[in-house]
Amino acid sequence: MSGHSKWHNIKMRKGAQDAKRGKIFTKISREIMVAVRESGPNPDTNLKLKMCIQKARDNSMPNDTVQNAIKRASGAADGANYEEVYYEGYGPAGVAIFVQALTDNKNRTVSEVRLAFSKHGGNLASQGAVAYLFSRKGQFFFSKETCDEDSIMEIALEAGAEDVKTDSEDSIEVITDPSDYQAVRDAFEAAGIGFESAEVTMIPATTVDITDEKDASKILKIMDQLDDCDDVQKVYSNFEIDDSIMEAL
Repeated sequence: MSGHSKWHNIKMRKGAQDAKRGKIFTKISREIMVAVRESGPNPDTNLKLKMCIQKARDNSMPNDTVQNAIKRASGAADGANYEEVYYEGYGPAGVAIFVQALTDNKNRTVSEVRLAFSKHGGNLASQGAVAYLFSRKGQFFFSKETCDEDSIMEIALEAGAEDVKTDSEDSIEVITDPSDYQAVRDAFEAAGIGFESAEVTMIPATTVDITDEKDASKILKIMDQLDDCDDVQKVYSNFEIDDSIMEAL
């Protein structure tokens, strides 16, 4: 299992998303509000907002909730003023962890993030310590059971994708530049090809193989605790955990 993306997908399949739907909606609402305050309430001219609205739809967020977040952000004095902040650190075995948060109280947020690291054998690091290990990319996953590899590759490359990876046993991964993400997504949707997940994310340049079961357990606990923080929007890492270790946990 590699990094945040597949870790997050496994959580979704286990039903964690349904159990925490309210928290997910809250996090998406914050993203929408920040996007509106940065570039306005019109998704046709605000790409960041358009992607947030698409994310809301992907998570079955009610349209009324989306519109309420847009209205709150459009009022100059209405609602909290959220700021985007990043935290960087290391988990067991030198695993790099990059945290994206939206907060109206930096002291509260850094305290919760630091606790998640320290409680499970990690440590918060200085700004820039691990950020250079990640690149912002569009990323899609398709199931090999339901999708044809040749069709995925043809559509992806024609739409401007950077790479198509088919070496996994059960999934096909498509990588894009963030600026091409929407065009590639539109191409797959126009072709009627469904994906397991699609997002603009942070992909590590190198990975760390985790061979110790205790280290694996601690890393996953850090990831889970960070993900449970209300202010944390995304958690990225560069770990690789063998399936045999995952089955033993």
